Amino acid sequence: MAAPHIASPDLVAAKRRARERALAQRAGQDPALGAALAGHVLRELPPPPGAAVSGFWPMAGEIDIRPLLEALFERGHAVLLPETTKLGNPLIFRHWHPGATMVRERFGTLRPEGGVGVPRVLYVPLLAFDRAGRRLGYGGGYYDRTLATLPGAVAVGCAFAAQELDEVPAGDYDARLAAIATERGIIIPATASGD
Repeated sequence: MAAPHIASPDLVAAKRRARERALAQRAGQDPALGAALAGHVLRELPPPPGAAVSGFWPMAGEIDIRPLLEALFERGHAVLLPETTKLGNPLIFRHWHPGATMVRERFGTLRPEGGVGVPRVLYVPLLAFDRAGRRLGYGGGYYDRTLATLPGAVAVGCAFAAQELDEVPAGDYDARLAAIATERGIIIPATASGD
């Protein structure tokens, strides 16, 4: 398991300010732009054939990636959605299919009742991202802890283009994204492409 999240007061304050800015920038965006995001992923960055993938059920204000989840399911991928575990633990991923019964859980999230699986590609929610692949989440550290338990897994951030910041404050424990998908296209961070 990843080390506990111990951050300096300055980093905590910088992340709080970045979250406030990101929420303001995300306000008023159209969740239906997720259909354009799905098209970019399927054309430019599809997962390997047969790879299990995880996504997320969008909360209010988030880009809606359900068109991507449905398309990946139709292509034969096992599609998983996260179960929010007790704070301090990595996420659990449960099998999803279109029409699956969804269970409401903490933080207003929804997850399917299906069995547990392990994703190879994770499409992750975020509040903000930058061109270096840094991701700012909601502050629970769930994806950082989860990615630490999945060596070799690929994390792709999913967001509105408006959620981009010049620089996301990050600590040593904050996992980097291999790519970011938005309604405008795919961003490959310089660190991920070898530049």
